[in-house]
Amino acid sequence: MPKQNCYTDEWMRTTPDYSIYLPKNPGERDEYADHIHVFFTPGGDLMCMWTQGSYESSPDLRVVCSRSKDGGQTWSSIIAIDEPKYKNMTPSLGFPLVSRTGRIYCLYNQHLGYGSGGLYSSPLRVKYSDDDGHTWISSGVDIKWRHTRFDHPDPKVHPTGVVWQQPIRDAKDRMIVGFTRWSSPMVFPRPIGGNRNHGDSGIEFMRFDNIDEGPHPKDLKITWLPDEVGTIRVSPNIEPEHSRGYSLAQEPGLTLLPDGRLFTTMRTVTGYIWYTVSDDHGHSWRPTKPLLYRDNGPKVEHPKSPEPLYRLSDGRYLLVYHNHSGYRDGATGPWDMDGRRPMYITVGEFRPNAQQPLWFSEPKFLFDTQKVVCGVTKLWWLAMYASLTEKNGERTFWYADRKQFVLGKKIPDSMIADMTVPQP
Repeated sequence: MPKQNCYTDEWMRTTPDYSIYLPKNPGERDEYADHIHVFFTPGGDLMCMWTQGSYESSPDLRVVCSRSKDGGQTWSSIIAIDEPKYKNMTPSLGFPLVSRTGRIYCLYNQHLGYGSGGLYSSPLRVKYSDDDGHTWISSGVDIKWRHTRFDHPDPKVHPTGVVWQQPIRDAKDRMIVGFTRWSSPMVFPRPIGGNRNHGDSGIEFMRFDNIDEGPHPKDLKITWLPDEVGTIRVSPNIEPEHSRGYSLAQEPGLTLLPDGRLFTTMRTVTGYIWYTVSDDHGHSWRPTKPLLYRDNGPKVEHPKSPEPLYRLSDGRYLLVYHNHSGYRDGATGPWDMDGRRPMYITVGEFRPNAQQPLWFSEPKFLFDTQKVVCGVTKLWWLAMYASLTEKNGERTFWYADRKQFVLGKKIPDSMIADMTVPQP
């Protein structure tokens, strides 16, 4: 990979193998990068879709994409899928749906200037491409989140939901994706108490039942799951929230088990990843529990940060996480996002007769920022709103370093060959 310059050579701190996009000048509109979705287009190119702007939640956020025709070595100039057209009406957090017809859909939060949960109180706007992602067509369609008892009493006020990982296929080959729903302050007023306190949230899913027919977005058929809302929640165990029914369960890492069940992890502020399992394709879920390395083993420590989980082509699983409970290098606890570093991986394997159906290896260090900040935003976070691709024996993890540099790192077989998962 040719040496490049971005402010300094700071973008190389996490030892990436690929660079998709590097900010050009400090303080410009491309300072911030988040929600990195890399996937193969129907034509065989690599495409990266992400959110770009001056800083997180800035009014100039936009959804952009870039493509590579040589396996990630070089990337095209970015294409803006959508831009903010009016003040406080910001597009962000786009994710792809790829139909077997070859049509690519981009769904993203389109803030309409009002809502009870800030920038992400919005419907999902839909654009689509019929030329492998070179151009994007406005569909005129906004998908409304289903309205639940956790939302503002007025159904005209948009709920707050965020999709963070790409959809997977369930046991019946239907495309399904998880999302976080934040409750309206009208239902759960945000607690007072600073960094320890967070808004009420839970996990839900949306299934795209006819996506492979390539329908116009207005004809998309969506099933909202679980059937009973409010069943995937985790008490923060922080007084006084937990005594009042509060939950913080966010950012589901959804994957399919070999026996057809669905398994999802979630971030919390308990100091650990939690999980749940569905035996009926997402219609109902077990009570949530802390994730263990194995049945009766230690809990998987992790602060309030994304925890990507991927099913690998060889049948194993890869979990990317921080491997500490939030009290590290000055971070004050699992609720403190300054604890979002360093990065570790653990390999998972299916254990069909176990209480927890995925068991995990000992962790292995992946990379770190060493708490070094860069640019105007001055973050040292490694918040892994990330994605993974596999093709022709090459496995690559794509991520944003400090929410600035859009990068890729190879995860070769040699890296995980010695990561042995315990047997029952």
